Amino acid sequence: MPAMTAVDADARAGAGEPAEAVGPLVRGVGVLRRLSGAGGTLSPSALERATGLARSTVDRITATLARMDYVRLDGRDVVLTPGVMDLGNAYLAALRLPALLGARADALADELDESVSLAVADRDGIRFIHQATRRRALSVSFRIGDLLPAERTAPGALFATEWTERDWAHWRTRRTGDPRDTAFPAVPPRPEPAMSHDTTEAMDAAVDATVDAAFADRVRAARRDGWALDDQLIEPGLVAVSAPVHDPRTGRVACVASVVSHTSRHPAADLPTTLLPRLRKAVAAMEADLRTAPPPEPGPAPAGLATWTTASKQELGRDFVESLARGLTVLTAFGAGRSALSLTDVARATGLSRATARRALLTHEHLGLVTTAAHEDRAYALTPRVLDLGFPPLTRTSLPRLAEPHLRALAERVHEPTALAVLTADGTEIQYTAGAATSRVLTVRIPVGARLPAAATSLGRVLLADTDDALSPKLAGIRAQGYALADEELESGLRSVAVPVRDRTGRAVAAVNVATHAARRTLEDCVRHLLPALRATADDIQRDLHRASRFTQVPTT
Repeated sequence: MPAMTAVDADARAGAGEPAEAVGPLVRGVGVLRRLSGAGGTLSPSALERATGLARSTVDRITATLARMDYVRLDGRDVVLTPGVMDLGNAYLAALRLPALLGARADALADELDESVSLAVADRDGIRFIHQATRRRALSVSFRIGDLLPAERTAPGALFATEWTERDWAHWRTRRTGDPRDTAFPAVPPRPEPAMSHDTTEAMDAAVDATVDAAFADRVRAARRDGWALDDQLIEPGLVAVSAPVHDPRTGRVACVASVVSHTSRHPAADLPTTLLPRLRKAVAAMEADLRTAPPPEPGPAPAGLATWTTASKQELGRDFVESLARGLTVLTAFGAGRSALSLTDVARATGLSRATARRALLTHEHLGLVTTAAHEDRAYALTPRVLDLGFPPLTRTSLPRLAEPHLRALAERVHEPTALAVLTADGTEIQYTAGAATSRVLTVRIPVGARLPAAATSLGRVLLADTDDALSPKLAGIRAQGYALADEELESGLRSVAVPVRDRTGRAVAAVNVATHAARRTLEDCVRHLLPALRATADDIQRDLHRASRFTQVPTT
């Protein structure tokens, strides 16, 4: 049987749409999934081909997603933006496991000097919710949100110990329809034999039977031993050992913790003795954390979403698909302390009518993004599939990559060059990490990677003013006013103004500036006209940084 592609899967889902499903929401979710599967960037024509939608429909959907800050239209491409991570962040916050157990996983990774992951079950697959990856030339490339087939992982065998016969039947159907795992872009597809069609089908059947029997054996071993081993199931050299973390309320597997390595460091046969004991110790601590965790404090629910979508529709007209925007806002009603919500709760949080919220929830349930909450009557909960909506491609971003589109927009707005920089470890220099130039004949051109004395630059001064060291009166003044000026101190004729970029804790991790020539702008003009736009840009960069770093590590360089 030919492999079932993602397009085929969407077509089958669309064929079985409930009568009350919101069509534009189904199509918009399909566009986000295609963008995510393509690494975050596709042209409109490529989206047209991938989704089978008319170009006009693609244009309206992408215009709506751009208005929601989920994508940006960058030249000829549609590019995912950190705003779309609000959807995945809502799921991870509602789940609580990354917040409760992530620090334990990070500590284990530091102790073992190996990559450690946490994964949850996603039907007949496993999906990562936390990654503590070692920074080596040869390292694991899986991302938060990546989906892997259960039979090619150690966590999959542990989750399968709790499968019902219906779960096994679904797994067999998927294996038959997609024997090469083409629906799992995070793993290498199984090789296709270079033989005739009839011979290939016969070989597929034999290979499938072998894989199925081997997986069943590993599930039995995992049930007996309480842990599982991955001996190069995904690709040669990659090995892992996994142990389940149980939910204290139900006794079922809440997630699986894994230590991942490669055979040059740890042969698979050695993992039960070299890594498993310390993994089990960490898992015991994780389970203790779950038992003693206080009830979650509900975070602030989104406000004014229905009003915003109505206003956007009035402003943009037919280019704004209001039913798509309203349907996606329903997902953001969930979050910390709001893991299970009734229809009334969702309507109240979003400002939508009960009828509109109900149709959106029915559509999301059809798409596999929400389900009926296991321990709540008449309540809904998000599923791990929400992470399909643009999350994985953005988890490996960096602060310079987040800043670049904002720096370009600022440079175009003020017609002056802009830059992002960080303070070096010893605090004596700044290092430029991103920038945007202008088309002026006389302009500032400092390449990325260049270093300059911190004390002589506006970027360095605003960062030095945020340190814990005793501040000079000049630096204390900069901290109080929130910006720094440099007036021809680095080079004759060069003026600049800088403001800090702060992380989720409020610490200045970088600074952004605008540079100009003294003949073009006075110091007063820099403060009056450049500073407001610069502060707005810093706010935009910070907003994206806070979204991207809520459950992932975002390098500053």
